[in-house]
Order: sequence, then structure tokens, then C-alpha cells
Amino acid sequence: MRLFQHHNRQDSAESRRVYAMFELAYTITDFTAASAFLIGSILFFWAEYETAAIWLFVIGSFCFCLKPTLRLIREIKLLKMGDTDDLAKRYQG
Repeated sequence: MRLFQHHNRQDSAESRRVYAMFELAYTITDFTAASAFLIGSILFFWAEYETAAIWLFVIGSFCFCLKPTLRLIREIKLLKMGDTDDLAKRYQG
């Protein structure tokens, strides 16, 4: 099995559940990043909110770093789930 293979997501009900949960986390992270950047951009119109705007940009940047991390963790988890099945088949007979 290899990472980022579509069939890894469809191997079982559990793999579909894991994939769906990670997609939900990915989408929430996307919305959080976009909201932080949008609100931060608006706050830059007022000098007194500059520090808050900078913090929102930092939060948005963190979320954008989190996105590929979530995908990699998901794929490794799915890969391990598939490898368990392969190992069990090897020892059956």
C-alpha cells in the first residue's frame, strides 16, 4: 500500500469514517484560516487594531500549516489500517 491512494479511503467502513472525520477537520481548519485572514485584513484599516490583525494573520498562517499536516496524518492512519489487513492475510496460510 502507498500513501495518497484513493482506494485506501474506501477499504472499509472504518476507513471511510476516518477519512470523513479528517475531511471535517480539514474543512474547519480552512474556514478558520480564511476567517482569520479576512478579519485581520479588515482590522488593518484602523491603526489601533494592528496588533489584533497581526495575531489573526499568525493564527491563519498556523491553520494553513496545519492543513497538510492533517492530510499526512490521515493518509498514514489509513495506510496503517490497510497494512493490518495485509499482515493478517500473510499469516493465514
